[in-house]
Amino acid sequence: MSLDQPHVDTSPKVSDEVRKTTCYMCACRCGINVHMKDGKVAYIEGNKDHPVNQGVLCAKGSAGIMQHNAPSRLQAPLKRVGPRGSGKFEEISWDEALDIAVGLLKPIREKNPEKLAFFTGRDQSQSFTGLWAQSYGTPNFAAHGGFCSVNMAAAGIYTMGGAFWEFGQPDWDLTKMVMIFGVAEDHDSNPIKIGIGKAKKNGAKVVGVNPIRTGYNAVADDWVGITPGTDGLFILSMIHCLMKAGKIDLDYLARFTNASVLINEDPKSEQRGLFLRDADGQPQVIDRRTGKLAPWNGAGVEPDLAGTHRAKGVTHRSVFHSMAERYMSDEYAPENVAEKCGLTPARIRQMAAELARVAFDEAIELDREWADFRGVTHSKMVGRPVSFHAMRGISAHSNGFQTCRALHTLQIILGTVETPGGMRFKPPYPKPATAHPKPHCKVTPGEALDGPHLGYTQGPEDLCINDDGSPIRIDKAYSWENPMSAHGLMHMVISNAHAGVPYKIDTLFMYMANMSWNSSMNTSGVMNMLTDTDEDGNYVIPNIIYSDAYSSEMVAYADLVLPDTTYLERHDCISLLDRPICEADGVADAIRWPVVEPDRDVRGFQSVLCDLGGRLGMPGFVNEDGSTKYKDYADYITNHIRRPGVGPLAGFRGNGDDHGRGEVNPNQIDRYIENGGFWIEHVPDDCAYFKPFNAAYQDWAVKMGFYDVVQPYIFQLYVEPMRKFQLASEGIGTRQPPDHLRDRIKETMDPLPIWYAPFEDSHVDPDEFPIHALTQRPMAMYHSWGTQNAWLRQIHGHNPLYLPTKVWEANGFEEGDWAKVSSAHGFIVVPVAHQASLNENTVWTWNAIGKRKGAWALEEDASETTKGFLLNHLIHELLPPKGDGLRWANSDPITGQAAWFDLRVKIEKTDQANHCLPAVPAIKSPVPKGPKELKWKVGE
Repeated sequence: MSLDQPHVDTSPKVSDEVRKTTCYMCACRCGINVHMKDGKVAYIEGNKDHPVNQGVLCAKGSAGIMQHNAPSRLQAPLKRVGPRGSGKFEEISWDEALDIAVGLLKPIREKNPEKLAFFTGRDQSQSFTGLWAQSYGTPNFAAHGGFCSVNMAAAGIYTMGGAFWEFGQPDWDLTKMVMIFGVAEDHDSNPIKIGIGKAKKNGAKVVGVNPIRTGYNAVADDWVGITPGTDGLFILSMIHCLMKAGKIDLDYLARFTNASVLINEDPKSEQRGLFLRDADGQPQVIDRRTGKLAPWNGAGVEPDLAGTHRAKGVTHRSVFHSMAERYMSDEYAPENVAEKCGLTPARIRQMAAELARVAFDEAIELDREWADFRGVTHSKMVGRPVSFHAMRGISAHSNGFQTCRALHTLQIILGTVETPGGMRFKPPYPKPATAHPKPHCKVTPGEALDGPHLGYTQGPEDLCINDDGSPIRIDKAYSWENPMSAHGLMHMVISNAHAGVPYKIDTLFMYMANMSWNSSMNTSGVMNMLTDTDEDGNYVIPNIIYSDAYSSEMVAYADLVLPDTTYLERHDCISLLDRPICEADGVADAIRWPVVEPDRDVRGFQSVLCDLGGRLGMPGFVNEDGSTKYKDYADYITNHIRRPGVGPLAGFRGNGDDHGRGEVNPNQIDRYIENGGFWIEHVPDDCAYFKPFNAAYQDWAVKMGFYDVVQPYIFQLYVEPMRKFQLASEGIGTRQPPDHLRDRIKETMDPLPIWYAPFEDSHVDPDEFPIHALTQRPMAMYHSWGTQNAWLRQIHGHNPLYLPTKVWEANGFEEGDWAKVSSAHGFIVVPVAHQASLNENTVWTWNAIGKRKGAWALEEDASETTKGFLLNHLIHELLPPKGDGLRWANSDPITGQAAWFDLRVKIEKTDQANHCLPAVPAIKSPVPKGPKELKWKVGE
């Protein structure tokens, strides 16, 4: 080798500064190190000190640099100058844009605040946007949860005070069996990957329950390829097996759940089906020490799981009696449910037996003394090391709420919630439904709403309805159609506003909600609704204000566009008041901050709201002299006080040494930046488990500001508020549902978990549409914002429809073929691919890969527009007519969650190929097409 070889620098300097902040490429909110060179972003890596990802970073997070430099970024405020949907805009100044916004919003607020519908997408700042809407005075506010995972969240809150993901997680360190239901690779992906790796290293078994075997299910030790929409039936059948075998934790059920609480069984009483209560309103149990009635929370009380109480000739029994009667019935025997689930009876019994074996034969003990809320001291923390995790797959069905409750019931009867090795809550959870606000909807022109929009109803008295029973909210949340909505129904806003039911609105104000494309059911119909005019030629939805950072499909339908920054150019707050980054062992929150300043005329949306709040004179956003209270969102984050001592950020309060509660610290954000963009405080050892019942945890939670008074509770296997709605449907009470809803409320709002077939099954012919169709997000893509990313497009630039072997062979498909896929609502033509690891009656595709021509600065012949598609074209927000004169919502009847995954289709081979249908016409974009190659040089 020559001695004259050129010198090659194998370790070039990556950066001259590292700025630590929080990722925004999915809702995981990992810590990132942003490497800067000459003041520009050069490289992004994971922050090894961060509690969420511990240095791990996925493809999405690394590709944040491309998101920040995307050619599709909006450049300035825009005013529509062509027909709505044409994409014809002119750039205007921020002064003009805000004048236009105030001109629209001020008259509405002064006369009819409900005429504003303000709905936000994945902004992760709902506590702030909700406060803004409340101060404005409109009842019409919610975020994206109603078409994402409200069934999971609400079912968990009502049943046990929390659920999965942001509420809780498996005890990855101690669990010996993890069972995941309907978990795709997008949510909480880095912690789950870390956790699964840790569990498998420790010898734990991982079981995936999902019609599709990809991602986590592909690395699982066992896979249950269930039929979509039958998870609840499978779960209840396992409960049947466990109860028949006596493999349930009786002591746990008696002490820590309402299984011991007595139900009024007097058929003549208007309280039938509700709990027996004492003079103080406390539910009653039978105390095993005395054999007499006692309050559930009485000092030293030992609840009798099999207790009964005889009074006036009527025997009142415990909840557990009802559970045994229902779940031990042959209705849930494996032989009677297996075929519907796409499984065998032996498979169901095997899974139940494995759960029982691990829970009871491999129980673990920690030598940690703790005291419960009844004053009983326990010498050890005993755990049954079976843990569960679930997400959208079981949630986005019309039976999703009851299915999620069934899963929570399964883990509770095994005694695996908040125990070592089981499912653990993440502070500030657990919080029972009664600790949350109730929904508020009283509108007063020119004033704030009477309280928070979203909450948890406890009975018909809490519904947001008028005296005539009609809905107060435009989305019909908290009405008789969706009594326990919790997150609102974002997917119904546009269709209801277009129909003028329950009333017409004046202005639709949306943020990061791509409703004209992948965030709507009935995509083509919604585009028509946004552009439809009345007999006078005026738009049916008169005004649309929209904010986004990118030239998405929805931008073309706005009259006024308020351009947002990228996540590296603004302040954000990942707050305990909203969607924090906590892990089970620590309470934590985080910030984003402008690691770079925008090079365009754009502003962070939250700062724009602060400005608008001041200009509109909204309470909470102006000082006593009428001046604007917060100059921007960073000012709000620092100085806003929600409750005494409690603000958006819990760390570094007061002089910087107070945590949880404390006075305002003007240097708080700087302290977060110095600490890597986050704050964390670890849960004390004696508080780590049994949180809802643990006296030490309750005291610590009050100290930290999670709530203001100690409020221990027991898990609600029997959800009494649901029985109150049933009683109303039976004619009891002053608030009565309309006649056409009575039967549905009786049948679906059972206070004990049940299963019923997805609604679409009874509205379409299952013989004509025999195949289930699903979408799932890939690990490298979170939402439509990622599919225009130069790096991520190389991984998922188009999407085929994956077919199981049975469907593939029956239709004679070969590699490269295309198919016509039809539902009761419409059809699409798409490329297909073979996947053997699928439920035999299920097809699926990646979500939100398909793009509309002209959007996102992509070329019109980009693969995302020609070979990328949406299943949304096949789904409608209403179910097909079935001859009863009604059009029922395609939603869960309890929460209103969109039933995306109930879709049934038929498939046939087609000669038409090389371009997906429907081919929606191209739209004009306010930003130019991106270059063929996206490249730039940072530093010298």
